[in-house]
Amino acid sequence: MNTNTRSSADRAAAGGPMASSERPALSRRPVYLDLLRIRLPLPGIISFLHRISGALLFVVGIPLLLAGVGMTLASPESFAELRNAVSHPLAKLTLLGLAWAYIHHFCAGIRFLLLDMHKGIDLPGARRSSVVVLVVSLALTVVVGARLW
Repeated sequence: MNTNTRSSADRAAAGGPMASSERPALSRRPVYLDLLRIRLPLPGIISFLHRISGALLFVVGIPLLLAGVGMTLASPESFAELRNAVSHPLAKLTLLGLAWAYIHHFCAGIRFLLLDMHKGIDLPGARRSSVVVLVVSLALTVVVGARLW
């Protein structure tokens, strides 16, 4: 029987040779991903930090803000207690971290809104806006830190 007239499924079922164009392609995807060795580009890092800052604000920022407002409105003594607690260096460091989270989340959110409007969506524009978000959020956090201390 001539093997050229049989279909590739028939040849594969019979254990016969298959043409190279009929063989399934081998996957070139890595089997093991070493996440510590993968280099994420700056726009990806900004996106990751946007998610982290949003989660930080939701999990830590909102409860602390509500507790602070509650203490402020409860009585003059609880307000004085809150002022005393906020003057501790560890509390100031926590507030500075939350200030960074808010500022970065705000700046990155504006960047993502502009990207949704197809402004700066090309690679150089996306990289440039990522640098702007990082520099502005860090600079404003330094200004807040200087005012805090």
